[in-house]
Amino acid sequence: MTTDQSRVDELSVLGQTVRHPIEHVECFPAPAGCTVVRFRTDELASVCPVTQQPDISALEIEYEPDESCIESKSLKLYLWGFRDRAVFAEALAAEIAGEVMASAKPNRVIVTLTQAPRGGITVETVSELTA
Repeated sequence: MTTDQSRVDELSVLGQTVRHPIEHVECFPAPAGCTVVRFRTDELASVCPVTQQPDISALEIEYEPDESCIESKSLKLYLWGFRDRAVFAEALAAEIAGEVMASAKPNRVIVTLTQAPRGGITVETVSELTA
């Protein structure tokens, strides 16, 4: 068995029924020639730490893989964990960028989070990390 196959075999949520959020994203070996990966969603939910009102955000994660790529189902389940968490948009973007960097160890990651307007103000925050 190759090292790459053993890493694929370690994926615990892909192909399984999972009905709860998870704490970390899972990764698989990056294929040769893969230089940029982007994930987008407009359904990231969290809670305002002051008012406890729900916040809905659009999220874009762009990263330059080194040896690993993020498995998308695990990303969905990881993001689900923020739905009841009280966190400011700026901290949320930074935390997600940190998770990508810690788990996938890319050359670079840029997380752009755009919070839906409340009181007529849209918040857009960017967190960028490099290896």
